Amino acid sequence: MTARGAEVRQPGYNYDQAKVPAYTLPDVLTGLDGVKINDAKTWQTRRRPELLGLFANQMYGRTPTGKVAVRVEQVREELALDGLARRKQLRLVFEGNGVTRHVDVLMYLPAKARGPVPAFVGLNFNGNHTVHSDPGIALPTTWVRDDPKKGVVGNRATDRTRGDQATRWQVEKVVGRGYAVVTAYYGDIFPDRADGRRDSVTALFPGEPGASDWNAVGAWAWGLSRIADYLVGAGDIDARRIAVHGHSRLGKAALWAGAQDERFALVISNDSGEGGAALARRGFGETTKRINTVFPHWFSGAFKAYNDREAALPFDQHALLALVAPRPLYVASATEDQWADPRGEYLSAHHAGPVYALFGKIGVGSAEPPAPDRPVGDVVAYHLRTGGHDITDYDWARYLDFADRHF
Repeated sequence: MTARGAEVRQPGYNYDQAKVPAYTLPDVLTGLDGVKINDAKTWQTRRRPELLGLFANQMYGRTPTGKVAVRVEQVREELALDGLARRKQLRLVFEGNGVTRHVDVLMYLPAKARGPVPAFVGLNFNGNHTVHSDPGIALPTTWVRDDPKKGVVGNRATDRTRGDQATRWQVEKVVGRGYAVVTAYYGDIFPDRADGRRDSVTALFPGEPGASDWNAVGAWAWGLSRIADYLVGAGDIDARRIAVHGHSRLGKAALWAGAQDERFALVISNDSGEGGAALARRGFGETTKRINTVFPHWFSGAFKAYNDREAALPFDQHALLALVAPRPLYVASATEDQWADPRGEYLSAHHAGPVYALFGKIGVGSAEPPAPDRPVGDVVAYHLRTGGHDITDYDWARYLDFADRHF
């Protein structure tokens, strides 16, 4: 993870809009057979499944369709945050292929709610205990990246990082607006390292991974859907109003989860960049080759065939965003986060617009991005926050207003 507020400009990459190559985006409404899609029903029955298959086979990897046994353990619930919330902690235990894995879920629910509430669901980077200083949050028991400056040694979390990421979660603000906060540590699902597969949920399924099989981003998305499985059956969450969100690499996972799983009624991408909301063909900031080289475990092996060959992709990321249609979609960028290509993220949202139009939904409108701190759009919305690669109270204020409008 990069430092908050810092502008990341890796040397040797393009940060000049004038040097963006000429490119042609694949028409999101034209199928591989060349037939143009003109109505919402045909999109849903033909083009949407086709695009899901392309993204699975060529980029994120195929998610196994097999079922694994799951049980819920260690449910603990008590008042927290000075009575503002009910803190609920539970463990999802998965068994398959002779392997057991677990995901610890943390929930904060409005204490005074009368009935099921809407929820924001997202993964965290360093453990559930980092999202708030609340001493009642259990520490993760799985691998955590060492950070001696913060007291993380031997790949085990400690109390020193409790609340370290609290500003990125704004728990009191979200709960105070009537929403539940639901999170889990992404390392429980797939440890974020090149050899993380052996300790990940992918081991629950038999067989050696092939070129088009899932990897970390696909596993993180799978984990979000398994959390949704629990929430849909839990009486305290409104199953019709579950939003999925994510920042940076977890924004990529949130988009892929939202594209596949239509139970996520609202999808939010925060600074997701290359492999997330940003158009790959622009060659601005991070590239396909760079992300596949530095993070070889994120995407499928098949995606590496497009290193320095983005123009050969049978899709671009506007098609991923279009797969969320007709559900509400929010894409956010930051002025100093040029590595993530803010303009490319906006253009991706813009070019998803024709699919939303099939459903009579309004997108972001203009092909030109808005000025900083001037949100635009309707069912598809966007803002460019002043600042760096982060998720802040400004972002959360926009997301909460967006959810209020659409939930």
